[in-house]
Amino acid sequence: MDSVTVDCPTRIRQAFNGRRVLVTGHTGFKGAWLSAWLTMCDATVAGVSLPPDESQLPLFDLIRDPVSFKESHFHDIRDTDFMQQTVSRFKPDLILHLAAQSLVRRSYDEPIETFDVNVRGTASVLEAVRKNETPAVICVTTDKCYENTEQIWPYRESDPLGGWDPYSASKGASELVVQSYRRSYFAPDGLTACASARAGNVIGGGDLAADRLVPDLYRAMEQGVPLTLRNPQAVRPWQHVLEALSGYLLLGAALLDSGTAFAEAWNFGPDPSEHITVGQFAAHLGNALGDGAPATDVKAGGPHEAHHLTLDVTKARRRLGWVPILTIEERVGLTADWMRRHLSNRLEPAVVFDQINKFERRWAS
Repeated sequence: MDSVTVDCPTRIRQAFNGRRVLVTGHTGFKGAWLSAWLTMCDATVAGVSLPPDESQLPLFDLIRDPVSFKESHFHDIRDTDFMQQTVSRFKPDLILHLAAQSLVRRSYDEPIETFDVNVRGTASVLEAVRKNETPAVICVTTDKCYENTEQIWPYRESDPLGGWDPYSASKGASELVVQSYRRSYFAPDGLTACASARAGNVIGGGDLAADRLVPDLYRAMEQGVPLTLRNPQAVRPWQHVLEALSGYLLLGAALLDSGTAFAEAWNFGPDPSEHITVGQFAAHLGNALGDGAPATDVKAGGPHEAHHLTLDVTKARRRLGWVPILTIEERVGLTADWMRRHLSNRLEPAVVFDQINKFERRWAS
C-alpha cells in the first residue's frame, strides 16, 4: 500500500477552522504548543489542567493571552463530575487528552499518583466523552507504553503493551482503558471516534521539567556546570514537539472527517535513520548552541531505564499521509534558538507562533 499524499498544513487548517477543541493538560509543554497551533487554525479552544508549576509557567504565560481560551480551568481531570459538566457545557468536537504524570524517574518516587493520574484520569476523560457523546477523542500516551524487550527493530502499534517502570506501565494500562472504552461503548454505534497517539522523546522550547535531557542541559548552561548524562548509549526516537503535534492534529482531522475508520492506536516518531543515542543527541545540541554549551559528564546508576527504544511510523505514513520532516539538525536548531532566547530574556509570544509558521512552511515544501 502506497503512502497517502496530503497537503498537511492546509488539511489541518481547514479541519479545525471553527471547531471546538478541549485540551487536557493545556498548561503543560505539549498542551501549550498545541493550544497555540489550534488558535492559528481558528479553532475555539478550552483547557483543563492542574495549575502550571514552575517548569510550565514560562511557556504557558507566553501563550495564555494570544490563545484567549474560551474556558481555562485549573482542575484535576480525575474529578469525573467536573469533567462531565465541562464537556457538557463546552460541547467540543474533539478532545485531545494530554494531562498526565509524564516523568519516568518521578514515577519511581510516586507510583500510586502516577497510576492514578494516568489510568484513572484517562478513564475519567473517556467517561465524560461517553456521557456526552463527544464526536472524537485522542488520548496521548507515549512510546514507552510497549513491553520493551530491548529489540533493535522499531515497535509497531500491534506489539504488546507493557512497562518496566511505573510510568511506562501506567501508560500501557491507559492504552488498555482506551481500547476498552472503544470496544465497549464507542465502536458499536460509531458516535465517538476514539484513538490513541504514541510519540517519541519530544523536545523543544519551553520544556523545563526535571530529569529530561534538554531541560537538564538548559539548567547546566544557566548554572555554568557540566551536563550529567545517565545513559549516553541509550537510543531514543528524538522528535520536535511540533512534529509530534502535527501527527496529533492530522489524526484529529481524520477522526473529525471520517469517524471511526481512524479510531485506532498510532505511532508518531522520527525517521528510523534519525534514531540516535543520548550522547549523540547531546553532542548535536551542544554544536547548535556553540560556545555556551556545557561540558558533559557521565554518571551511571539510578533506577532502570530502557536502553533501546524506537518507533515504526509506517502506518501513519501510509494511512494519514503524515511523515517526519525535520532532520536532527533542524530539531536541535529550533530548540537551541529557544534556549538562547530564554537565557537572554528575549522570549515573547511571537516566538511560539513564528516557530509554528516556520514548521508549517517546512511541512508544505
